[in-house]
Amino acid sequence: MKRAGFAGALAVLMLSLPSVVPVRAAELSSGVMQLYTSVSIYPPSASTMTVCYGFVCRRREMLDFNAADRAALSKIMATGRANAAAERAAVQKAVIWFDRRMGPILGTDKRVAKADFRANDDKHNFDCWDTTRNTTSLMLVMQSWNLFKFHDVGDPHYRGFSLGQTPHNTAVLLERATKVEWAVDLWPRGYLQPPDVMTVAKWVTED
Repeated sequence: MKRAGFAGALAVLMLSLPSVVPVRAAELSSGVMQLYTSVSIYPPSASTMTVCYGFVCRRREMLDFNAADRAALSKIMATGRANAAAERAAVQKAVIWFDRRMGPILGTDKRVAKADFRANDDKHNFDCWDTTRNTTSLMLVMQSWNLFKFHDVGDPHYRGFSLGQTPHNTAVLLERATKVEWAVDLWPRGYLQPPDVMTVAKWVTED
């Protein structure tokens, strides 16, 4: 009886493990993994993610997704089931949800668009490295919940190699059917404003 009880307890423990293992860590691309290894944090799991703020993740807070969080994000993403464009619009709403969820906790409800060190207010803001990590992490969590029908999380993209262009980076969605990459860029927008969503081909020409 003791052996059976132990086996049952072990089975329950094993069933619980996927929720604390990083989201398909072995399958994440080197580009996505670099977002996390470069600042010595773990990739998100299906139940938690590190939220970066304060510029280049110098400040950090854990977001542990509860049942209400999952229900809210599932409801938001359900509005995008018609087609790929609708799903991208739903992702914009999900990022706004994240902004509202974490803003009062972090103090980023005071954040401004295009914040950088010149704002002299790192404790209330994200730089583009923070928004790239946070948006990628949020999308990886939703992907692990099978909330995407038309997209996968892609590699982050960078621009600023041309003369006169400001260095910048963004999270990316890859449309499954067309293989078109879409930037999901929160940094140019203020608190509770929808992130920019455009093709990466267009995004790399912006400034």
